[in-house]
This record gives sequence, C-alpha cells and structure tokens, in this order.
Amino acid sequence: MTSASRSSLPWLIIIAGCLIALLSFGPRSAMGFFQLPMLADRGWDRTTFGLAMALQNLAWGLGQPFFGALADKYGSWRVLAMSAVLYGSGLTMMAIGPTPIWLHVGGGILVGLGVASASFSIILAAFARNVAPEQRSFVFGIATAAGSAGMFVFAPLSQGLIDAFGWSEALLWMAGLMLLIPLLGIPLRGNSASGRQQVAEMSQTALEALREALGHRSYVLLITGFFVCGFQVAFITAHFPAYLRDIGIDASYAVTSLALIGFFNIIGSLASGVIGQRYSKPIFLAFIYVARSVAVTLFLILPQTPSSVVVFAIVMGLLWLSTVPPTNGLVAIMFGTRHLGMLGGIVFLNHQIGSFLGVWLGGYLYDRFGTYDPVWWLGVALGLVAALVHWPIRESAVPRPATTPAE
Repeated sequence: MTSASRSSLPWLIIIAGCLIALLSFGPRSAMGFFQLPMLADRGWDRTTFGLAMALQNLAWGLGQPFFGALADKYGSWRVLAMSAVLYGSGLTMMAIGPTPIWLHVGGGILVGLGVASASFSIILAAFARNVAPEQRSFVFGIATAAGSAGMFVFAPLSQGLIDAFGWSEALLWMAGLMLLIPLLGIPLRGNSASGRQQVAEMSQTALEALREALGHRSYVLLITGFFVCGFQVAFITAHFPAYLRDIGIDASYAVTSLALIGFFNIIGSLASGVIGQRYSKPIFLAFIYVARSVAVTLFLILPQTPSSVVVFAIVMGLLWLSTVPPTNGLVAIMFGTRHLGMLGGIVFLNHQIGSFLGVWLGGYLYDRFGTYDPVWWLGVALGLVAALVHWPIRESAVPRPATTPAE
C-alpha cells in the first residue's frame, strides 16, 4: 500500500472503531483474573465459572449475525449504543449477583451479547464499507490490533483494580467504561447503503446472501476452521491464570503472560493485515494453526518455568488474533460488503461455538480429572485439522453478473 493510499484512509472512522474494539475486547479477555477471587468469595467451583464464560462466548457468537444484520440495515451506531447497555448491565450483575444464575445471566449472556454488538464483525464491516478493497486487509489488521491492545491494557488494569478495590468493585469500574462506546460510535453511524458496493450487492436480500454463502464451499470451510480458533484462544483466556497457579508458577506471571499475549497480539495482527494483503490468505491461515499446535506442544512437553511461560505468551500473542484480518478479508472478497456484518457474524458464530466448548470443557474436565492437559492436547489436534481445512479454500469472488458501481 502506497503512502498516498494510506493518507486517503478515513482515519476518524478507523480511530473510533479501534477504540471501541479496545473497550469491547478488553474486559472479556480479562475474565480469567476474576475466577479465583470470585470463587473463593462465593464458594462456587470452577465448573460454575467455566459455564458462565462458556455462555458468554456462545451468546457472543449467536448474537453476532443478528447484530451484524441490524448494523447492515439500520446503522452501526444504534447497535453500538445497545452494546453499552448490555455490556454494562452484564458486568454489574456479575459484580453484585449472590447466586450462580446472576453470574450466568450477567457475566455470561448479557456480557456476551454486549461483546457481540460491539464486535469485530460490526467494526470491520463499517471499515470495509469506507475503504477500497486493496486497503481492507491493512485496516482489518489495525482494528484487530486495537482489540489486542484491549487485552494488553485490561490485563494489568483488571488485576490492579482487583488488588485495590476487590473483584466486585473492579467489575463495576469496567461497567462504567462501557458508557464510552456510544460516543465513540458516532463516526461509524452509517449502514451498508452508505458504502461502496456493486448494484448486484445492493439488490441482494439478507436471505439470498445467506443462501449463497452457505452454498459456497470455501465459505463453509472457513466457518469450520474458525471453530478451532475460538476453542484455543477462549480456553487460554479463561483458564490460563488458574493453570499457572496449578503448576506452581507465581500469580504475577498470569498478569504478565496475558499482557504479553495482548502486546504481541498487536504486532501479530498488524503483520497479519499486511501479509494477508500480499500473500494467499488461506495458506497463511493454515500456517497460523500449525504454528499454534507446535507452540502448545512444546510448552507442554518442555520444562514449565517462568521463562517458558513468557516465551509461550509471546509466541501465542503473535498468533492470537492474526486469524481475524485474513478470515474477514476472505469473506469480503467472496461476497462483497453489503451483508458483511451478517456473514462475518456467522463465521464468528462458529468461532464462539468453539469458544463455548473450550471454556466449558476446560472447567468440566479439570473438575473431573484434576488437570487441564486433556483440553490442551485436544486443542493441538484441532489446530492440525484446521490447517487441513483451510488449505483448499479459494480466494476469489463468487460469480455474479457484470455490474457497474452504484452511484
């Protein structure tokens, strides 16, 4: 991308969207820090917390196609304003709830819907409508890096708030931050009709777009592979702090490791945006999944020390959300931007089904066997399967009648 094309980018939209990504991704990525103090205070077990986080990921996934379709039709700002209400309410219920149902509804369902309504699908669709096709992978990488920055910022922030005020009040502070999302969403207030599309895209209904996508082999393969991404990263996000404590690593390394994942995730996401613009996205995705499986295998079979935790966090950070720019870029290439919020949301739905299973199995199998090892090794195997699934994906648009750009 040339310097001239970079200067023509809609930077107000990009900056606002990036700040929303930071705020929406940050608190949910720090949920693992609340597990042990909450369970100690309430007397619940890890399965209870794991189910809440699993519900959160499932609600996030189920909500994304719905909120994406709403944003495509009615505009991104309305959906982002809804996110502030859902997200803030969920964190508040999680903070004050005396029984598990409050945790499951608040920290699980409402927070999940809050993330869904301010998710990458909403933000990236807004970006895609306002930039040229040759700029999309680059700006997708910027937005993904911003979400990564949320993890980097909220890991130490959450632990600091917990240390200073306790876990309950820390959640209330984060709930208050969600009120910034509607303000930041103002520059993203357009809908799909305000973007750059072809006439064929404009005339296609949501149902027609859905039928077209689900009948397209490469899209189905992309959905299948993204399930694995969710399984792997959600398990680590929710259970890694507890895992480190189990193997005798000082608790400070939990904060350090998640902050490192967040920081190097920024680098990995930006690099992914550039690489995806220049090279084959399906092959790059296959490489990412193989690299994750290798990293986890080495972490498990080599001596586990504070140094190995740091190295593992750095490597996983580089690979963490690097899947997002090429995955969303492929959806935009295949089908255009008219229904990108919805179609990207469906891809993320399968990601979140994987997240649900990764988080829930982490808690369930730990309580049953007293170790997280079965879920670690399952993630390794699934990573290799994902690499095979991405290999035959074709990076090309679906055939459509020749049209001229809409005025």
